[in-house]
Amino acid sequence: MTYLGLIEVYVFILAAFVGFMVITRVPPLLHTPLMSATNAISAISLVGSLVAAGADRNQVSTILGFVAVISATINAVGGFIITDRMLKMFRRKPGPGAGEPPP
Repeated sequence: MTYLGLIEVYVFILAAFVGFMVITRVPPLLHTPLMSATNAISAISLVGSLVAAGADRNQVSTILGFVAVISATINAVGGFIITDRMLKMFRRKPGPGAGEPPP
């Protein structure tokens, strides 16, 4: 393994450790906004996968780009659906007589 490869493995392990430590310390109140922001950031990977699919270098890169587009789309849409479900849990249900106008 080259010196550059060792640095890349070190950075990957360090990023995984820091990410785990940050996520486990997020209070439940901040989880939903943080998840929503993370979904928006991960949707950026959709742009990168579109570039990879449209680069037209060879057939393998086009197929891998197409798979990346499908995966990134499922990730972004699924994340926003889950965030929407979580936000619905915090909405107050209307009480009795809530639909009636005041006298």
